[in-house]
Amino acid sequence: MDKQLVFSFPHMGDYHVVIRSMLGELFPGQKVISAPPTTQRTLELGSKYSPDFVCSPFKYNMGNYIEALEAGANVLLQTGLGCRYGYYGEVQEQILRDLGYEFDFLCFSRAHVKPEKIYRVLRNLECPLSMREILSVMMRTAESLRIMDALDYYIRENVGFETIPGSFEKLQKQLLKDLSEPRTMLQLERLKQRYARAAGEIPVKKSAMPLRVGVIGELYTLMEPFSNFYLEKQLARRNISVSRRMSVSFLLFGKKDRISLRESGGYLKYTVGANGVDSVCQAKQYAELGYDGLIHMKSFGCIPELNVMPALTRLEQDYGMPILHLSFDANTSEVGVETRLEAFADMIDMRRKKAYGTARVSGG
Repeated sequence: MDKQLVFSFPHMGDYHVVIRSMLGELFPGQKVISAPPTTQRTLELGSKYSPDFVCSPFKYNMGNYIEALEAGANVLLQTGLGCRYGYYGEVQEQILRDLGYEFDFLCFSRAHVKPEKIYRVLRNLECPLSMREILSVMMRTAESLRIMDALDYYIRENVGFETIPGSFEKLQKQLLKDLSEPRTMLQLERLKQRYARAAGEIPVKKSAMPLRVGVIGELYTLMEPFSNFYLEKQLARRNISVSRRMSVSFLLFGKKDRISLRESGGYLKYTVGANGVDSVCQAKQYAELGYDGLIHMKSFGCIPELNVMPALTRLEQDYGMPILHLSFDANTSEVGVETRLEAFADMIDMRRKKAYGTARVSGG
């Protein structure tokens, strides 16, 4: 190739840091850029050039692509899987070409996600690595994602109780900086131990029984905080311990629909696509663990998550655990979401008072 390739891909939380590092290893000498951080402009651009009733992840990704192309990208990646999003790549590519952009579009979705197919694509793009070296990059990327998700999980449960504001955020940013550079497996293992120890040393003031809320739902809306108005941070500011199991690590290593269907306890009889079964299974687990409430998030029109709502309603009635359902699209009001969230937090706090005769002990 006589031109420099400039790779880019959609945002989804902080995962762009690890993905950018992986692509940099696969294509040394080429340029890899993350799409600019997702903002209101991203959503407005994506909505302007997307079908009206398509799900919001499509619109966010369209905005990401347009901003990446404006920043100089000429190779775009799309990896949608699991639901109708897996069919969106061709539509997105055609819209962008109709807008006059010139680029290569790599759509790794559904039947295309096969090792031999991926290897051929990489070789066509002049990836100089052998199959063994490519596998090594993939394994180290997977381990980086595990480390990142493990720290994020611990932070969600404890950040609302830190005694020195910003301590966990500072630690998280430092980890992302460390993961932005290639690491050997040994270096990653040492990194994992160091950050696990550092997280445990951050002082928190947490009662023995803090309010606990589980978060389930559609993966993009859960993992891209801009799309849900940074809901987890809002909960933390109310001294609530947050648990969310959905992550890239879960999708890669923990998602087993048959097991989740069995562990859903009869609330679902069939798989419903994407991670709908996981939503019900995790909801049941949170209920059995005695969580104070559950928040079910999805993009507007997400069929798998719509399909599981009757099962979640029955589960809510059986266990007496309140569930707040939130649907997000380009027209969702941030103030409306904040109002509903505040009412939900007050309600589960009052339920705790009624059940135990005392309110939660805050971490502030």
